Amino acid sequence: MRYPVVEKFVSINGEGQRAGELAVFVRFRGCNLNCSYCDTKWANTVDAEAELMSADEIAEYVASTGIRNVTLTGGEPLLQPELNVLTDMLISSGNTVEIETNGSISAAELAARKYRPSFTFDYKLPDSGMEAHMLTENYDFLTEMDTVKFVSGSSRDLKKAAEIINEFDLVNRCKVYISPVFGRIEPAEIVDFMAAERLNGVRLQLQLHKFIWDPNKRGV
Repeated sequence: MRYPVVEKFVSINGEGQRAGELAVFVRFRGCNLNCSYCDTKWANTVDAEAELMSADEIAEYVASTGIRNVTLTGGEPLLQPELNVLTDMLISSGNTVEIETNGSISAAELAARKYRPSFTFDYKLPDSGMEAHMLTENYDFLTEMDTVKFVSGSSRDLKKAAEIINEFDLVNRCKVYISPVFGRIEPAEIVDFMAAERLNGVRLQLQLHKFIWDPNKRGV
């Protein structure tokens, strides 16, 4: 099995439970969704330029960096067949592995493995145009290792985020973050909403890499 890798690099985690920590990023080609605010559309097409790498080659690259946090992203990494071969190899070698997924594909098989990665599930809110594709069955196996994040671009999005957080009791099952669609909503509006709704246990998240570097810069 060879995986189509459109980029691989070392940077800091810009968001999530390990925000600010160094991580090795492996970005796969292809996505089954088309979110209105997507900032990696260039990686989502079937003809995006990619390096075909085996699990061994990816693991060797990760080892060469000396960094133990690994983030598998995309695109949509759960589209990759036999992803478990790669995650088992990385985790059994002493790495922590996070899978950033758009929330539309079942992660049940990976969640049940001995070498279990952590998951960051997006919940695609109305402004994304992709909410109908959300697979909330993934929330059945959430743990404190996992994250559900809500990328919000409007007051309508924020209201829906609060509904989902409460409906699935997410703050008692995993880490929960709300972040702004960059340039569409002010973070202060999210804070005001969180306070008004008494969203205890929910965290505002800003994408650190978009403040450190140009928001459109790749490889960071």
